[in-house]
Amino acid sequence: MPDSTPLLIGISARIYYPAAPVLDIGGVFTKTLHYLEQSVAHWVMSRHVLAVMIPAVDADSIVKRKDISLRRYADMLDGLVLQGGNDIAPETYGETPIDPRWHGDRVRDRYEMQLVEAFIDAGKPVLGICRGHQLINVAFGGTLYQDIPTQLPQAITHLDTSLYDRRLHAVNIVQGTHLARLYSGTTQAAINSIHHQAVKDLGRDLVVEALAVPDGLVEAIRWRGPSYVFGMQWHPEFMALETLDEEQLDGKPILADFLDAVRRRKVQATAAPKLAVA
Repeated sequence: MPDSTPLLIGISARIYYPAAPVLDIGGVFTKTLHYLEQSVAHWVMSRHVLAVMIPAVDADSIVKRKDISLRRYADMLDGLVLQGGNDIAPETYGETPIDPRWHGDRVRDRYEMQLVEAFIDAGKPVLGICRGHQLINVAFGGTLYQDIPTQLPQAITHLDTSLYDRRLHAVNIVQGTHLARLYSGTTQAAINSIHHQAVKDLGRDLVVEALAVPDGLVEAIRWRGPSYVFGMQWHPEFMALETLDEEQLDGKPILADFLDAVRRRKVQATAAPKLAVA
């Protein structure tokens, strides 16, 4: 009889840091906030899943790093989703910011890098969305373009604040990859684009599975290692909220594939022989 217990999927927290003028108005926005974007949570929860936000811990927290191990989350949860958000700090991949505006979020970088390491060590699947895709690349030793228009002026527009998630462009799905098998018969599709940074140098043991058209920027990556680690530059959760036309890439196969991997890992762990107690 199949297990009817919902999967427990951890989702990394986005972090809001208060700054003027909100500091002058009082209220909750004068505090540092860890939050979960509703569209990500609902996208994941649409498949018999319970979503659990994993808050970050830093030097200024009431709880200190020595008091809690992120590996306990990896032990207790079935999989991990890295949601979008602030830039990754250039220092995280060995560079300095070209522009102060691109200083990124070192607190979140360190916390998510440790989360990825913990879930990989536990053999639990990891899925990265937008920033999460970039974080996976950096976690495996890769680097990023800090700002596409500055460093690649010949690239297409990947961020249009007036259109936001309705800014679309085409991607080529690399044939022979796992992603190509999920979308059998599809070689090109449209995805949303809400980023000004992108994968530059590919991380160790990662394979590219989708490329932007026509500039060739990396749009999807997957780890060649023994557990499931996949990152995509687009936001499938936004496309799930509207009726897709024939050209837009439906995110349901990606979510189903990730959760199938989570279930397989859970079944394998449950079926593993237990050591006899003397």
